[in-house]
Amino acid sequence: MKRPFLLFQNNMYMRGFSLSLVRLTACLALGLSLSAQAQSPVSMLTADKAGGAAAQTATEPNLQTLRNAQSALGVPNTSNKALPAQLAQPLPTAALPAPLAPLEPIQFQAFVKDTTGQSLPLYGYKLFGNNFSPVTDLPVPANYVLGPGDEVSIQVWGAIDQSVTLTVDRNGQITLPKVGPLTVAGTRFDALEPLLRKHVGRVFNNFSLSATLGRLRSIQVFVVGQARQPGAYTVSSLSNLISALFESGGPAATGSMRNIQLVRAGKTVTTLDLYKFLHQGDTSNDTHLLPGDVIVIPPAGPRVALLGALDAPAIYELASPQETIAQLLTYSGGQQVLTSANKVLLERINPSQAKAPRMVEERSLSATGLQSTVRDGDVLTLFKISPEFANAVTLRGNVAEPLRYAFKPGMKVSDLIPEVGALIQPDYFTRKNIMVQFERDKTQSSDSVVAETKTLIDEINWDYAAIHRLDKQALRTVLIPFNLGLAVKNLDPAHNLVLQPGDVVTVFGVKELPVPLEKLSQFVRISGEVMVPGIYQIQGGETLPQIIQRAGGLSRHAFAYGTVFSRESTRLQQQENLNKSVRQLETEINAQSASTLQNVTDTEKGSALQAQLAGQKILLARLQTLKASGRIALELDAQNTVLPNITLENDDQISIPHRPSFVGVFGEVFTETSFIHKPGNTVSQYLDKAGITRDADVDNLLVVHADGTVESHARAQSFFSLNSGLLGKQLNPGDTVFVPAVIDRRTAYSKFIEGAKDWTTILYQFGIGVAALKTLRN
Repeated sequence: MKRPFLLFQNNMYMRGFSLSLVRLTACLALGLSLSAQAQSPVSMLTADKAGGAAAQTATEPNLQTLRNAQSALGVPNTSNKALPAQLAQPLPTAALPAPLAPLEPIQFQAFVKDTTGQSLPLYGYKLFGNNFSPVTDLPVPANYVLGPGDEVSIQVWGAIDQSVTLTVDRNGQITLPKVGPLTVAGTRFDALEPLLRKHVGRVFNNFSLSATLGRLRSIQVFVVGQARQPGAYTVSSLSNLISALFESGGPAATGSMRNIQLVRAGKTVTTLDLYKFLHQGDTSNDTHLLPGDVIVIPPAGPRVALLGALDAPAIYELASPQETIAQLLTYSGGQQVLTSANKVLLERINPSQAKAPRMVEERSLSATGLQSTVRDGDVLTLFKISPEFANAVTLRGNVAEPLRYAFKPGMKVSDLIPEVGALIQPDYFTRKNIMVQFERDKTQSSDSVVAETKTLIDEINWDYAAIHRLDKQALRTVLIPFNLGLAVKNLDPAHNLVLQPGDVVTVFGVKELPVPLEKLSQFVRISGEVMVPGIYQIQGGETLPQIIQRAGGLSRHAFAYGTVFSRESTRLQQQENLNKSVRQLETEINAQSASTLQNVTDTEKGSALQAQLAGQKILLARLQTLKASGRIALELDAQNTVLPNITLENDDQISIPHRPSFVGVFGEVFTETSFIHKPGNTVSQYLDKAGITRDADVDNLLVVHADGTVESHARAQSFFSLNSGLLGKQLNPGDTVFVPAVIDRRTAYSKFIEGAKDWTTILYQFGIGVAALKTLRN
């Protein structure tokens, strides 16, 4: 049974191949004769749409030959590509269709922009803005009706074994080998297998059969009217109205989205409203296309602009000459909670009034207002709700929870701030937890502990708080101050004020509104030779001797004459003075560098000047690293030391050293060191021990006493004889003698000293200390 069938099949294939060669030759000739003719608009089969991948990558002559051959052989073109007008014109090689051109603006859009200043889009048209690639491998539905051009794949096994793919010819028939022709056109897909079994069963018995559809036929439909790309389109036989709209680009800007018609044999088959498709996914009016169907897109209907307090401002098309505002709002997502229902502004065109054809109406979004209608040309503006709270008072500032709170009749400040804990800011607990949450550096200084203690909480200004109240009659803000402590802690009626809706109660901190020092939490640090060193919180007006007494007094080894008293405010001022002098010196060095190097022509001299400038820049770099100490000289009596009654401030630091046994000598001496203090020894005796160098400037030597005071030999000579001055002055333990060098007036070092007047001024004004002098000199 198999061999005769195979022979029959081979003979059919050979005859088909010979016929194909004949038809292929004819088609080649026909293709060349058509190469000079223009393409007919009706024969445009979506030339810019996506086609088969093989056809797109083929060269133009081969592709044309292949298509002409397919047409001559009766093979349908399923690539969705039209034949080009001229063979010499290359086909696009892109796999995706070309993007659609932007919609042209219409007059109503320009009118709305002139009226409102906003460019509103046409609602729904961006649905067709993306490229659409038709899907050709969809499963065939059961109600699909076969027609000419469809391929039927048949597999038979059992008594016979064969597999064949047949194409429905123009007569609607397929011819089964050894069985004969069978008319299948007009047959539903779900009835195909029973029909084939019955037909084959007339010849064979004991067999099984399975039938599927292969390549489906293409059909031609027309898109006309206000379409974005009108013309004839070759689409799959599975296509429906909506897919054809996507493939053709949809309506133009002037086309309707609400009344798209499908015309078949001169009668309207269905009418499609794309708004229902967009909002509800409603495809009840969609239908499958048949060859020759015409999709008609009429001009757009009445249009209304909707803008303002909504998420989708746009120009909407009405389905009828008039629609309610409620229906219009459904197109934009419905009435929103942030839209004011009290007022809606409607701008309307009245063509009957030639002089002033435009008018304004006020509507509302109440039940009655929502049933009022809009018509063509209306511009509807929605407003936002008022940000005003009907029953709220606001608490802000240095509080735990800066929020709006519900107002209650008779509400007072103490009701808004019921306890002191309501004024503790949340970050206080965060900072507090950090202090114990992580392992601390073992070298943590007491200064950092002081800083943490001070910044642990933002202190409240208990003396002043304020209520901001709106005077609705005068439209101005009324400021009502009150004492926060008396209101919250004592419930004083004079300060525990009655609140009104809309009030804003502000609580200030001492950073925003500083308070007297006696009301601030102030801390000082005491170290050295006191009985109980530590960090102490000072009271208002407390003095240096008093805090020393609170720390247990001085130890027996304390050297009160050498007390180091440093103040933060003094340090900041000293640092500012130092920075100012350094900036001035930097400016002079840069000016000197530019002027000197520009006028030097001698190479050797230029090298020397460059070396000098390099040295000046090194000095400048050293000066920029100097830090002021903030020390205040206490001017104590070395024989009878009594600490002065200095009023303490926040961040003061007090250090009591133990009694030293040495006197330091440095500068232009042979031996820079510390010598053992001997009572009665003078400056001259210590200089003899150290040895003065040839460059020493003895006339300007300095004595820095242990209490922070500085004496200059040059100043002392103005009051005494030439041989007296500081040379015969007795030194105390901890004193330091500094012998400067003779200054070269041309150097930046000398200019810095001269700019700062003298060494005494440098030590006092800049507060850099003896150690910094050593760094500067070196």
